[in-house]
Amino acid sequence: MKKILLVEDNDTIIMGLKYSLEQEGFQFISSKTKKDTQEIIEKERIDLVLLDITLIDGNGFDICKLIKEKFDIPVIFLTAQDEETSVVKGLDLGADDYIVKPFRNRELISRINSVLRRYDKNIEKSNVIQYKDVKIDVDMAKVYKDNNEVILTSLEYKILLLLFSNQNKLITREQLLDKIWDIAGNFVNDNTLTVYIKRIREKLHDESIIRTVRGLGYRVGD
Repeated sequence: MKKILLVEDNDTIIMGLKYSLEQEGFQFISSKTKKDTQEIIEKERIDLVLLDITLIDGNGFDICKLIKEKFDIPVIFLTAQDEETSVVKGLDLGADDYIVKPFRNRELISRINSVLRRYDKNIEKSNVIQYKDVKIDVDMAKVYKDNNEVILTSLEYKILLLLFSNQNKLITREQLLDKIWDIAGNFVNDNTLTVYIKRIREKLHDESIIRTVRGLGYRVGD
């Protein structure tokens, strides 16, 4: 189920789109401020952002810039400002589409599906796995955080790739130990696995990427 984040301060639009999007099988979440939006994007796995230009504590252009710099999430602007300068500015920041208010919900849903299809094809082509601001380029066997490469050992990379490939699923310590071997082909023991997890977290500078499920194992995602 794709999760759509609506950034909008108009309650009527929020309620209308919540109903329409949930009827279409989307998971809906909303925010009214720039501050709350940033917190949601950093904590949740969002598939697409519907973004109003005018907000209480800022504007949609700032949020779009933040999203495109740190995350790989498609953005559709919702705007009552149909001036060419607003549209061009949004697209220059990396927005994937825009729609002018008032709009028909069916048209918006069609635009959403079109952007998601295009985005999914790009992901397949590039073979990139992402959670929050961390990406794994599987083809190149490289890891990036905030678009900066993170240097991992071969075994650290294998551990992270296994966890990222099973997002939102518990991977037990036994499953990890069964899948990974050290560079010499020797079995990795339980204590060594703990050390490797600690090193990966330190290199990512984020303890929340790999979550410990006490007594069981690890999980990336909710």
